[in-house]
Amino acid sequence: MLLPFNILDLKKKVNDLLSSFKFSKNSSVNVKNYTIDKNLKTMSKDDISINLTEKEVNLLVLLNEQKKPLNKKLILKKIWQYSIDADTHTVETHIYRLRQKINNKFEDNNFILNSGKGYMIWRKETK
Repeated sequence: MLLPFNILDLKKKVNDLLSSFKFSKNSSVNVKNYTIDKNLKTMSKDDISINLTEKEVNLLVLLNEQKKPLNKKLILKKIWQYSIDADTHTVETHIYRLRQKINNKFEDNNFILNSGKGYMIWRKETK
């Protein structure tokens, strides 16, 4: 910004910077020791990354937000907007493929677990 400056120009610059910061902050989610970029649709750790689909990003963000396992019906409703009565293997198929991606690139085969009550992101318990 050049001096002298107009107060309206300063206000616009501050608003632009705040918007950019909020956008950047909301686009990134930390899951365990990984970073999910919702805009780029990537999951990364150190210098390694994988590409994700929109549904995979939404699924990981949903699982990360929950502290308890989510059952298939709830996932179908939240991610795919399917009826809870729908009879489909969409959730199982997506989770299977996502587990393969994560395991192949990061060698982490315990990232998404099925507890018997539903799916969850494995979090190491600390004492």
